[in-house]
This record gives sequence, C-alpha cells and structure tokens, in this order.
Amino acid sequence: MSEKYSSSRQSPGDSGEKHTEDVPGTRPAGYDNADVFGHEEGHDIKYKTLSWPLVAILMIAEIVSNGMLSLPSSLAVVGIVPGLIIIVFLGVFATYTSWLLVKFKMNHPEVHNMGDAGYILFGPVGREVLAFGTVVFAVFATGGQLLAGQIALASLSDGKLCLMLYTGIFAIPTLICSFPRTLDGLSWLSVPSVLSILIAGIVGMVGAGLYPVQDRTVNIAEGSSFYTAFISITNPVFSFAGHFMFFVMVSEMKQPQHAMRAAYTLQGFATTFYVVFAAVVYAYIGNNVASPAFSSLETKWQKAAFGIAIPNFLIAGSLYAHTASKLLFVRIFRHSRHLHSHTVLGWGSWALLILIMNGLGFVLAVGVPIFNYLIGIAASLFAAWFTYGIAGMFWLHDSYHYEQGLHTWARKWFQSTLAILTILIGGFICVAGMYVTVRSIVEAYNNGEVANKTQENRRLLRLASTFSAAFVTFMCSGRSTTSNEPRASIANEAT
Repeated sequence: MSEKYSSSRQSPGDSGEKHTEDVPGTRPAGYDNADVFGHEEGHDIKYKTLSWPLVAILMIAEIVSNGMLSLPSSLAVVGIVPGLIIIVFLGVFATYTSWLLVKFKMNHPEVHNMGDAGYILFGPVGREVLAFGTVVFAVFATGGQLLAGQIALASLSDGKLCLMLYTGIFAIPTLICSFPRTLDGLSWLSVPSVLSILIAGIVGMVGAGLYPVQDRTVNIAEGSSFYTAFISITNPVFSFAGHFMFFVMVSEMKQPQHAMRAAYTLQGFATTFYVVFAAVVYAYIGNNVASPAFSSLETKWQKAAFGIAIPNFLIAGSLYAHTASKLLFVRIFRHSRHLHSHTVLGWGSWALLILIMNGLGFVLAVGVPIFNYLIGIAASLFAAWFTYGIAGMFWLHDSYHYEQGLHTWARKWFQSTLAILTILIGGFICVAGMYVTVRSIVEAYNNGEVANKTQENRRLLRLASTFSAAFVTFMCSGRSTTSNEPRASIANEAT
C-alpha cells in the first residue's frame, strides 16, 4: 500500500494518534471516520431517511430495467442451458460482490461514492478516475434509458413522429423525476417503477405464450465463436451492473447495517425474474427473438408490454441522472451549509447539475450514431470494475489494514483467493468487453450502418447541441442577473 496512509492500531470508527508509516493491522492514514452526512438533527434537508425495504426497491428499479429485454437473445446464441447457468452464476457472483461493497462501506462510513472509495485505495488519482467513471457511466445509462423510452413511445404510436421528438418527450419527465435532492423523494416513485417492469415482463411472457413462433428452433446448447458468444454474454453481465450506486444509496439509510437485506432482496428478485423471463420468452419465440425481446411479440402485446414498462425506463433514467448529479454536488458542498440547508447556491447548483446530466444523456441518445456501442464501451471500462472487479480490492485492502496484513491474506487463503479471482474476472470482462465492442463498431462501419446513421443524426445532433447550449447559457445568465452575490464569492461560499 502507498505512503498516503498513516494509522493507529484501532478498529474502524475510533480516533487516536496517527503514525506516518503503513503498519499492517492498522487503519489507513488520514482516515476520516465521520459519516458523510454527519448528524442531521436540526438540518432542513435530511438525507439519512431510507429504510432497507425502500433501498431494495430503489436497487430493483435501477438494475431490473431495459437490460433484461436482451436476455432471451443471449440464450439464442449460447443455448438455453448455458445461458441460464450464466445468469444464475452472475446473480450469485453479484450477491457476493454486493457483500464486499457493503462491508467496505461499514468500515468506511465517509465513503459516499466510488470516487471516495478510489481515494482510500489509490489516493487522489484513484478518486478522480473512479468519480469520472461513475459520472460517465451514469450519463451513458441515462441516455440508454432515454433510448428505451424512445423505442417504447415509437411502438405505441407506430412511429408517426421523428425519433428526436420521442426522446425529447421522454426526457422531460425523466428530468423532473430526477430533481429531488434526496433519494427518499425517488424511493416512492420506484415502487410503481418496479411494479411496471414486473407486470410488463409478465405481459411479455403471456404474449409470447399466446402467440408463439411456429417452426421455431430452441437449442439446449449452441456452439459459437468467442466473439459471438461473448457479445451475448455481455447482456446478462451488464444486466446486474448497478453496484456503482450502492454507496450512494447506503449513505442515505437510517440503519446502513441493514444494507445487505436490501442487496439480498435485489439479487434474489433479479436472478429469479431474469431466469424465468429469458427462458419463457426464448422457449416460445426461439432463435429469432429480437433485442429488446418485446419487439418479437405480436403487435398488440408488444404495445402493451412497452407501454407498461415506460414508468420503469423513466425512473431508472432519473436515478442515473440523480446519481451523477449527487456525486458532484456532495463533492462540491461536503461539510458546507449548502448540503443541508435551503440556500440559493445549493438549489441553483443542484438544478444546474440535474439539467446538465439529463441534457448530456439526451444529446448522446439523439446525436451519436454509435451510441449503443459507446454504452458497451462505458460498461466494459467501468461497470465491469464497479460491479465485479473492484470488490475484491476492497476485501484485500481492509483485511490488510484492519487485521494482520499479509499474514491475514495467507491465513484466510480461501477468501483471499476469491478476492483475487474477483479482480481477475472483472479485468477479463473489461478487456473482452472492450474487444467485442470495438470489433462490433468496425463491422458496423464496414457494413455502412454507421455512415447511414451519421447522416440521419447529423441534423438531430446539431439541433440538440444548439438547444442545450442555449438553455445552459440562459440559466447561467439568469443566475448572474438574479443573484446579489458576486461571481468571485461563489467558490468561497461553497466552503
């Protein structure tokens, strides 16, 4: 470990004399054991209000979303038995990494997001890299949900409007729902979100069963090249990718020690629902199942399923935009009155961050012809580590500092091996995911797919960029004319 740590031999949460050496069995140096939101008595805005059932609902609303609609097509590539085994394995694996993340959070109550965790592991550089990755992935995920909403609205209206208009219509309620300062404000919206994706999935399965594809082919196992197989495997891999929000959610719990109850509920629901949905839809549609799977249904069932799923797409997009904004907001105003009080600077900054994150997601969704591929790159670079690989680093770090260093790693050899395997698996998913995504982009260029989309989206990108720039300029000019505070004092006021 690096020399940025100094420590005293004591358990997490205690205070005491600091040392300048990195001593096994002691906590990291400069360790601030204060809860990120501190004691909230008397504050206007209270963050730590969530119970574990509401956190479970938030987790399900975020993770069980449009990603599951690609699972039946994954089974079509590798076969139903290998595909279901992969889904179950990833569900169990994601539960294990959830436990590692929650344990790390309990040892480090000051951790609010992956950037904070990166600082503990790797210092200032780690904080910036992981914070950047969190914001980038959250913005891309917001854009992905806007695309899902676009597809749903186009299906309901038989594509009578232009795609940019569908996306814009969907972006407005997504922005509004992401506006609450606390996750408690979003938790109750997540209840209908979870119900909508559950009912939509059931409707999709019923529609597939009532109108099965005749002469369909269903394979028990299917031989594929590494490239083809891993493209399909990335679907279930990233269907469990939501751990980058766990620190943010647990930080707003009344009793964070109950966080694993929420994680167990999430993973149990997600794994079961994924297995049933993927198996049933694939069994009735066969190898020609589309992605998203609802597009393979008979028209009226397709419209019903997409329509019912809209609240889920909307709230999931709101959660992603909220998370990106919350990371930056807490980073800027941590330990200041603007975090907990109704101040002009606090609310103005929050509103601007929400607008920027939703605006970036919108611009990416409507203006970038290879946006779906870019989502794959972002997921490979960041989600592979946030959901899988980095959890092993958390265990190795804390077992070294809070126990007996290398001796603990040797004594707890099984857990050490699991942690190392977790890191290696995360690295493999990252590298392989990047490879298949970049190769897909090259093939799309060679097939003319990207050129066609580029010409089609050029006007949309220009319009969206112009609108976003004008809107941000208007907001900034409004701030400068209405505020009595000089601009130079804003940075000082944040502290």
